[in-house]
Amino acid sequence: MVPIYLDHNATSPLRPEARDAMRRHLEGTDANPSSVHAFGHRARMAVESARGAIARLVGSPPEDLVLTAGGTEANNLAIYGAALAEGAAGARRLVTSAIEHPSVLGPMEDLERRGFEVGRVRPDRSGVVDAQEVLDRAGPGTALVSLMLASNEVGTVQPVAAVGRELRRRGVPFHCDAAQAAGKIPVDVAALHVDLLSLAGHKFGGPQGCGALYVRRGLALRPLLKGGGQELNRRPGTENVAAIAGCGAAAVASFRALAEEGARLAGLRDRLEAAVLARMPGARVNGGAAPRVPNTSSLAFEGVSGETLVIGLDLEGVAVSAGSACSAGAIRHSYVLEAMGLPEASGSSIRVSLGHTTTDADIDGFLAALERVLGRARLGAAAAPVRARR
Repeated sequence: MVPIYLDHNATSPLRPEARDAMRRHLEGTDANPSSVHAFGHRARMAVESARGAIARLVGSPPEDLVLTAGGTEANNLAIYGAALAEGAAGARRLVTSAIEHPSVLGPMEDLERRGFEVGRVRPDRSGVVDAQEVLDRAGPGTALVSLMLASNEVGTVQPVAAVGRELRRRGVPFHCDAAQAAGKIPVDVAALHVDLLSLAGHKFGGPQGCGALYVRRGLALRPLLKGGGQELNRRPGTENVAAIAGCGAAAVASFRALAEEGARLAGLRDRLEAAVLARMPGARVNGGAAPRVPNTSSLAFEGVSGETLVIGLDLEGVAVSAGSACSAGAIRHSYVLEAMGLPEASGSSIRVSLGHTTTDADIDGFLAALERVLGRARLGAAAAPVRARR
């Protein structure tokens, strides 16, 4: 049984370029980038080179990029930093969507408990929020609007540029979580009209524990941490040089292969979905009618729980998920699909996410395994009433 990994939206395996870059720093002198000696200077050069590569991936000036310990920290810094910044004291309203990642929804709920008013926009059944509804919620007194670029669960692309253009005219700060978009589709902070944009290195083949936050120059941002001058006082703490170097190398590789890899993954995804719909009765693609990132497929199967499918596929050597991986290993009904008006699919769906390691053979192996798992699950469900009557 050859293992098949189709959970790139949770973590995309480390790219060889990232591994090589990290090894060079882990096997050398691990100096502090703030030190003034030659070893420190070399570490600083590695950090700044990686910063430039990551910035290029999202069209940001390098000096406007704050390096963080991941996407969750970047999202928290953006939301708390903008909402609690000096000068924002009179603005007590926040606007977001109902399908954001937990690292956005969590801070929003916390700020709501602190007295902020939070408007949550639900998407339509295709998984896309209405830009005008977001703008209608962002009236006077709005401290921040936060809208993801691509859904981590169904892959749908949100109307960030349309929202950002109008919010810039109004002077309302705008944050975008681009963790599931960067490295998969073109991302440009200027074209999106965002003031803040988060990304996570391990979503495009970098190491876990490294991310970044774009902060538009001149935007007031209150730091989460105190006690150091790193990152222009916006994120103090000694930099993780090896991880940052790996993230930079992954950003370079992703940027170079963006168009070619996007077309390849879209072809694999479309072939996968066509086969599932043709060969497996009761199957449906969630969000399939909307624009999506090329690597993500959310599949619902009538009469079978997503948990059963995830576990059954795991026993077959195939890794997929039932949604967001940020629930401490728990498998729960999908709040994203429920917000989309698909409650019947919220407990019967799996997320299949492809990446740079995915091959045609992986797709064939997944389809064969899925047919076996579905067959066993439906046979067991059909036999259950008989056993109950006995």
